[in-house]
Amino acid sequence: MAADLNKAVRMSVDSGKVKFGSRDSVKAALNGSAKVLVVSENCPKDVLGDITRYAALSEVPVIAFPGTSIELGSVCGKPFAVSALAVSDPGNSGLLEFAKAKSSE
Repeated sequence: MAADLNKAVRMSVDSGKVKFGSRDSVKAALNGSAKVLVVSENCPKDVLGDITRYAALSEVPVIAFPGTSIELGSVCGKPFAVSALAVSDPGNSGLLEFAKAKSSE
């Protein structure tokens, strides 16, 4: 499943609209502009708390990426660490299906 999530995240970056970083992710969770948020397993606790709180209020799903921020950055094709990303348009990725699968578990 992790490989499928990696592929879906990369496809979102390539074919959709994605904002990188915890600050933009918190803003997107707060105003509900994101369709889905992805956070790394080592995302700082205070940032993760803000993202999950605001995402719950805006009813935006949050996907926990099973890797570090370095690995998430690598999956996104970026030469830097990405602790969180906000996907406003998933493109051809199927990332929303991951969010639906997580919410039904």
